[in-house]
Amino acid sequence: MAAAARRRRRDRLGTAPRTRVAPFRRRLVIMAKAPIAGAVKTRLAREVGSVAATGFARHAAAALFARLGHDRRWQTSIAVTPDPSAASWLWPMGAVIIGQGRGDLGQRMQRLADRVPLGPLVIVGTDIPKIAPQHIATAFARLGSCEAVFGPAADGGYWLVGLRRRPRRLTPFRRVRWSSAQALSDTVANLTGRSIAMLATLTDIDSAETLAAHAAGFARRVRPPA
Repeated sequence: MAAAARRRRRDRLGTAPRTRVAPFRRRLVIMAKAPIAGAVKTRLAREVGSVAATGFARHAAAALFARLGHDRRWQTSIAVTPDPSAASWLWPMGAVIIGQGRGDLGQRMQRLADRVPLGPLVIVGTDIPKIAPQHIATAFARLGSCEAVFGPAADGGYWLVGLRRRPRRLTPFRRVRWSSAQALSDTVANLTGRSIAMLATLTDIDSAETLAAHAAGFARRVRPPA
């Protein structure tokens, strides 16, 4: 009876019932290049050989998705290049696979930022084995109060970029000197006047030295007790 009375009162006043607006979904995109010999980790391959570099790329992508891809705090997609590889067996079973499209890294990231459904967006690559779920959770938390967030890499680039994408879409990837020590500073310069947060600095595996250090650390973690 009370509910019917409230409905009649709303009808008389011309008001609609209040509805709760669903929150924007947190979205994580992992950018990955198809791990095909001669086409992936070419700088690393010049030092350690194509087989070792390709093996690292394949393992790193699969391990990263295993760590991050099933976390219910966000929805995960893998954005792959080249686009035809989206139909390949190379990617984890059950993963949402999308194409990156053409262009340089900045054009491809901007395309993702523009086309992925609205909500806080975090983009990472597969070259940083130390990316953990807590890093992603922290990035999304920072986007609660900042418009952008970055995970700096030791070489001057960045291993993570996050964009809040509301109330406006940002375009931070223009005129960036990719694969250089200025990649992060160039991107930040495109965001002058915007609120930005920084995460921990991590190391990209892009040389024989960093690959050896990663392999040694992995061996220590999995070595059985004496």
